[in-house]
Amino acid sequence: MTTLKVEGMTCGHCKAAVQEALESIDGSQNVSVDLDAGLATIEGNVDPQVLIAAVAEEGYKASLNA
Repeated sequence: MTTLKVEGMTCGHCKAAVQEALESIDGSQNVSVDLDAGLATIEGNVDPQVLIAAVAEEGYKASLNA
């Protein structure tokens, strides 16, 4: 499982945009985005940099959550 810290989400539309972007990546499964915590969790075997790039394309900043 990969957990990303996502910065810039402020509403349900933001959450939905991030979730849809992550779900569209081949190999991602069971994507969950927590708006209040600013976290996204993704199951599956996906390169974290691909996930981060997908979030960035939606206009948000993402990084690996330690």
